[in-house]
Amino acid sequence: MTTVAVIDYGMGNLRSVCKAIEHVAPRARVQLTTATADIRAAARVVFPGQGAIGACMTALEGNGLRDSLLEAMKTKPFLGICLGLQALYDFSEEGGGTPGLSLLAGAVKRFPVEKMTDKDTGLRLKVPHMGWNEVHQTTAHPMWHGIPQNTRFYFVHSYFVDSADPSDVAGETSYALRFTSAAARANIFAVQFHPEKSQRGGLRLLENFMSWDGSH
Repeated sequence: MTTVAVIDYGMGNLRSVCKAIEHVAPRARVQLTTATADIRAAARVVFPGQGAIGACMTALEGNGLRDSLLEAMKTKPFLGICLGLQALYDFSEEGGGTPGLSLLAGAVKRFPVEKMTDKDTGLRLKVPHMGWNEVHQTTAHPMWHGIPQNTRFYFVHSYFVDSADPSDVAGETSYALRFTSAAARANIFAVQFHPEKSQRGGLRLLENFMSWDGSH
């Protein structure tokens, strides 16, 4: 039986992630956990969440999860969702400036509200970026298996990832500007959108994660 540790650090939307994984992998054991022992014992690790990145990083430190999380990222198939993508980078502008885990090079920036205009219609775009949008796959990856190019996924975020290393980018999305909506390196894959809210495409991504061996 495959064990999946879904990291619980007090942020929202965690149980819906667990339910979605259970749906695509009914034989898996899905644990919503704060225990470092569970993370170390699990075959796969999911780092989800939405909300403020400062609170996320504080919770990881306070619960002693940071070290076990970093350890898991070295060897196990790892999926980051929303904040689980943003936290992988060097720095976020949110909260006056918040250091990330620095596993991937780049910064998390706020959408420039005054410049958020649709290039085709000229209409103003709202922040947060909320709703369905296309993800353009920029590289072949096992996590994209069976997911057509430019599939639409569900987003909710006010900050976006600006990757410094193009080789880390697995998917991009346009919302007034182009940003990293999926990143991949070795056994790490992380997305800005919410697969658990993205119907068929999102469930296929989670199904791919459950069969992925962590190779690129």
